[in-house]
Amino acid sequence: MTQPHRSELLMPAGNLRKLKMAILYGADAVYLGTPDMSLRTKSQFSLEDVIEGVEFCHAHGKRAYLTLNLFSHNKDIPKLREYVETVRKVKPDGLIIADPGVFQFVKTHAPELPLHISTQSNVSSWLSVKFWQDLGAELVVLAREVSFSELCEIRKECPDIKLEAFVHGAMCMTYSGRCLLSNFMSERGANQGNCANSCRWNYKFHLRLKDGTVQELNVTDENADMFEFLLEEGCRPGDLLPIEEDSRGSYILNSKDLCIMPKLDEYLRIGVDSLKVEGRGKSEYYAAIVARAYRMAIDDYYADPENWNPLPYMRELESVGNRGYTLAFHDGRLTNYAHDYEHTAAMAQWEYAGVVSEVTEDAFLVEVKNKLEAGEVLEFVSPIARETVLLRMYDFEDAATGEKKDVIHGGTRTTVRIPFSLFDHEDPEVLRARFPQYSVMRKERALTEEQWARIRLDKLTQGLEINGKENEKAYSKRRDELVEKIGENTNDRRFKTNRVGVEGCCGKGCNGCMMFWQDDQYARAREVLMKRKQGEQLTRAEAAEFVLPVE
Repeated sequence: MTQPHRSELLMPAGNLRKLKMAILYGADAVYLGTPDMSLRTKSQFSLEDVIEGVEFCHAHGKRAYLTLNLFSHNKDIPKLREYVETVRKVKPDGLIIADPGVFQFVKTHAPELPLHISTQSNVSSWLSVKFWQDLGAELVVLAREVSFSELCEIRKECPDIKLEAFVHGAMCMTYSGRCLLSNFMSERGANQGNCANSCRWNYKFHLRLKDGTVQELNVTDENADMFEFLLEEGCRPGDLLPIEEDSRGSYILNSKDLCIMPKLDEYLRIGVDSLKVEGRGKSEYYAAIVARAYRMAIDDYYADPENWNPLPYMRELESVGNRGYTLAFHDGRLTNYAHDYEHTAAMAQWEYAGVVSEVTEDAFLVEVKNKLEAGEVLEFVSPIARETVLLRMYDFEDAATGEKKDVIHGGTRTTVRIPFSLFDHEDPEVLRARFPQYSVMRKERALTEEQWARIRLDKLTQGLEINGKENEKAYSKRRDELVEKIGENTNDRRFKTNRVGVEGCCGKGCNGCMMFWQDDQYARAREVLMKRKQGEQLTRAEAAEFVLPVE
């Protein structure tokens, strides 16, 4: 079945600046809340910020949904009245609620506010959707465990209520956040918005002797072949599941991140009303780049659904830190590829370089986010235009002192001045229009061989999962390669491209790379690149073909 209306892109907002960046980079709506009344105790919104955020969204023709999805205790009820009375004045486009008592309270005291049912209510069937619809809900957020075939049936049975589905972000190892690990191990309630992410921790094996003493089971190269650790579930005798541990421990509960992008066209075709991205606790760079990727993907689908291809948008999402991507419950059950047993950290081949804090008559003022070194290439990512602009920096001007520096360290809250005169091939007026305040920059990140091996394994398993295929030989090869790199435990890092400080040139033609634009060996490459779009680089193969060898 197909639906004629457009799906909205719904982005998370953990603070006011993230909200603004999500909206500027393409979100149709955002969801936000105060830490005491929603499931994010680390939310940085005060009630005053909530009001400003909703007004910002409405001023840009976008929607704002407020999270009120805590499971209430008696102590929360006095604050509930104040919250509802305050936020109803700015007319949010919906309140996201999980607790039936809170639902009834808002319906009674602020009947004009649209009510949305949170994923914490674990709605997994059309019967439950109809239940909430009959009570007056306008939208239901479906549980992450709903498969696509179930989603299609729910859409068919419930055509007159809005449906919202998760398409991107962190996955919980249990049922839509119904986890007791955090409570048990840290006394931090997952259902009170304070999850400690105990599923991401590493766990080690220990040996309990008959005399009651506990010893660490030290597996070495000499005795490794003597042990094999297996789990047997009580109702499945003989079905032995291996547990493996490296020198850092075992990540037996660690899910990869949800990414429905490879199947997004299916969601758009059946008319899922709201496509939800998880991540109120994630960075502003995440909010900007993920919003940009899904905005482009959604717009391109509606422009030409027959020729839609997810690959360009997946490359964009790969520039954001992730634990590896999975389709999760799209096909009805998690596969073995949905978990990462070797590593728990989120990472990417790119990192957040800086954000435009101000645009003057002749320069960008950029707030530095991660370490910058002379010779690095900054990629300016516009919230307005699709084409990025590349600029190779030979030094950095401290905006406060005018001092030129070779290195700017992240975390120092340094603002650098980047004059428009450094951009060889852009009109200053175009730069000023395409890169307003809150435009982000990224740069390549040097990774260890272990990290490169993990990325290769993640990309392989993602492809196998998407295609529904098994390739044990390829999987074993990539996994063994990762295990080998983990064992080497080296901290040596390398970039993907072959740039070498200020002395070398990658041959791809970044704007501002004086060596590229002046050296004779790049003459043919310059000729080809001048016919390309602004900021478009040569591919690795083209760079090798068009760049003359140095004699």
